[in-house]
Amino acid sequence: MGFLDDAKETIKAGAEKVSDAVHEAADRVKDKTDEVKADAEVKKAEAEAESVRQRNEIEEELRD
Repeated sequence: MGFLDDAKETIKAGAEKVSDAVHEAADRVKDKTDEVKADAEVKKAEAEAESVRQRNEIEEELRD
C-alpha cells in the first residue's frame, strides 16, 4: 500500500504544479493584454492631442 500512496501523492503534487503553471501563464497573458491595451489607449490619446494641436494651428493661421 505504501507504493500506491506514494504514487498518488506524486501524481497529486505533479497535478498541482501543472495547475499552478497554467494559472501563472494565464496571469502573464492577461497582464500582457492589459499592457498592450494601455499602450494603444496612450497612442490614441496622443494622436487625438496632435490632431487638436494641428487643427488649432490651422484655425489660428486662418484668423491672421
